[in-house]
Amino acid sequence: MAAEVMLMNEIEATAAQMGIDMNIDFSSIQLPPGENCGIISDDDDVYHDDQLEFDSGFGNVIVVDNLPVVPREKFEKLEGVIRKIYSQIGVIKEDGLWMPVDPETKKTLGYCFIEYNTPQEAELAKEKTHGYKLDRAHIFAVNMFDDFDKYMKVPDEWAPPEIKPYTPGENLQKWLADEKARDQFVIRAGTDTEVLWNDARQSKTEPVYKRTYWTESFVQWSPMGTYLATVHRQGAAVWGGADTFNRLMRYAHPQVKLIDFSPGEKFLVTYSSHEPSNPRDANRVVINIFDVRTGKMMRDFKGSADEFAVGGAGGVAGNSWPVFRWGGGKEDKYFAKLGKNMISVYETETFSLIDKKSLKVENVVDFSWSPTDPIIALFVPELGGGNQPARVSLVQMPGKEELRQKNLFSISDCKMYWQSNGDYLAVKADRYTKTKKSTYTGFELFRIKERDIPIEVLELDNKNDKIIAFAWEPKGHRFAVIHGDNPRPDVSFYSMRSTHNLGRVAKLTTLKGKQANALFWSPGGRFIVLAGLKGFNGQLEFFNVDELETMATAEHFMATDVEWDPTGRYVATSVTSVHEMENGFNIWSFNGKLLYRILKDHFFQFLWRPRPPSFLTPEKEEEIARNLKKYSKKYEAEDQDVSMLLSEQDREKRRMLKEEWEKWVSEWRRAQEEEKLERQKLRDGEASDEEEEYEAKEVEVEEVLDVSEEVLSFEE
Repeated sequence: MAAEVMLMNEIEATAAQMGIDMNIDFSSIQLPPGENCGIISDDDDVYHDDQLEFDSGFGNVIVVDNLPVVPREKFEKLEGVIRKIYSQIGVIKEDGLWMPVDPETKKTLGYCFIEYNTPQEAELAKEKTHGYKLDRAHIFAVNMFDDFDKYMKVPDEWAPPEIKPYTPGENLQKWLADEKARDQFVIRAGTDTEVLWNDARQSKTEPVYKRTYWTESFVQWSPMGTYLATVHRQGAAVWGGADTFNRLMRYAHPQVKLIDFSPGEKFLVTYSSHEPSNPRDANRVVINIFDVRTGKMMRDFKGSADEFAVGGAGGVAGNSWPVFRWGGGKEDKYFAKLGKNMISVYETETFSLIDKKSLKVENVVDFSWSPTDPIIALFVPELGGGNQPARVSLVQMPGKEELRQKNLFSISDCKMYWQSNGDYLAVKADRYTKTKKSTYTGFELFRIKERDIPIEVLELDNKNDKIIAFAWEPKGHRFAVIHGDNPRPDVSFYSMRSTHNLGRVAKLTTLKGKQANALFWSPGGRFIVLAGLKGFNGQLEFFNVDELETMATAEHFMATDVEWDPTGRYVATSVTSVHEMENGFNIWSFNGKLLYRILKDHFFQFLWRPRPPSFLTPEKEEEIARNLKKYSKKYEAEDQDVSMLLSEQDREKRRMLKEEWEKWVSEWRRAQEEEKLERQKLRDGEASDEEEEYEAKEVEVEEVLDVSEEVLSFEE
């Protein structure tokens, strides 16, 4: 510190000798308007957003009326009550709560002003607390401060409202009409989030939109790809547009940690968990459900973390996620939550419980909805030491009618898997052996769409095999199971339709000793990737289930994720930042050909943009599949044009390299000629530049362009 003072004293002394006044008011120095000295500020975007959010007049101020009128000695107590109520909804600014006092009586006037950080928080506070009953005599009347100006300008005589001309909004599905029929994906690496086209024909990506610090934790597509959601300290936001990504709506929820869309994209669920003031208490959980388009909060749920921690497969701080599971298909009619000895099912018309009461199920531990129908499958474990068997029940909503029940004996664990069309339900049941010292696994297969919902039991050839993975074929009748012991388990394929279609499950084949621990079906079925993630170092096998043959084997070293694009044409494998090396992603064709690879440091996320369901009928899709050659001629011609363009680009690249080489040789020959006399002088006049005899040889290089195998049958 002393050295700094001495240095400053020296500077001031030198300035005094030179006649320079060091008492400068730097805040008074202003650049001319529009001048930035060629340096663009990094804060412009942030400043613009902040102005939109905070500099909005009095849009973030509410007026709360019908408060108790109290003397000064009770003023602090009333202020504490009001602050406690309204600080739960949003962040109140410092000195943002003001209760006027009558100067004569020294009592409050029965109303107050509250200023929030954002207009969204103020709107939410008005919506949540208007009509709030503090006690019998005091029911809050809450208005936005800006509304008073509007009310004061109401004319004495009625006039018909002005009819504004219709202005169409942006086409949020424009990306689906891409002329090249490409798909988009989003990636997060470092501080950047990018949306890109997958231009597989050109073996590269094409940028769509890029933004730094677009989200504070993760991004998530809505189920049909209309919106991209981002997460921030103040809440969540959704983005979309015809040609770029504009912010469409914000959802105020301080410290939001998780989000979830309903299947039909109508609603957004947000979740936060807050530390208690008393360390012995459980975390406080807040869950809000918003209308995606309007941003209006439809319902909120609050409670301790213990209330939301029943069942589920994982989440934050021991809580399962999603807490609410959606049912009824794309119509978003119902959502449900697992509770102690009950399942609470809500309908979205009123956001209240069906029949105003929960479905009582003693000791229920898990449930799941059919992907297409309002049917709940629930699991109840054994009770009374095995005297009361475990059971799986199917319950129809909204009538809560039990459609089918299956009792299960000696059950240690159970997991339910729905087929994507809701045609089948597979229940993986882990059972104890007679000695209770070990377990074995079997499957209970429900045929949901058939009369009386028949159930079939399936046991593996070796019923002691451990089940590593299970997956239904999307929109199909087949399923795959990885079973056995690591490091080389087996993979078996089954069909719910036997050869003679007798309604019996049939095994198609078993692949022995595969380095796989995960299954990834193509969205269109037929093809599957057998992946060895984590300990298997990214082994990949692309398998055709129709032909029961391997199309290709490959490796993406240390791969952590595998995801098919929504059309089933391409597969992305990625290495995220859980590994320090080789971060980035690979794009493969459906049959296992590596198309291109992109490396990205600190790579966090890769997500294909989902597509909405096709408007084509199943019959039309089947007709297109039968006449695929007719439809494919157009695309084959386009592929040929692209191939010719790539060949032309390749030839142009080789020509330029050849010209560059010849130019380099020519320059060296010219330099050699210019220095010839100097070299002769150094060699005492001896000329040694004549080329020695040489022999030219032609070398042929063969390149394999394609390899095909054909099995020929020989008749004796």
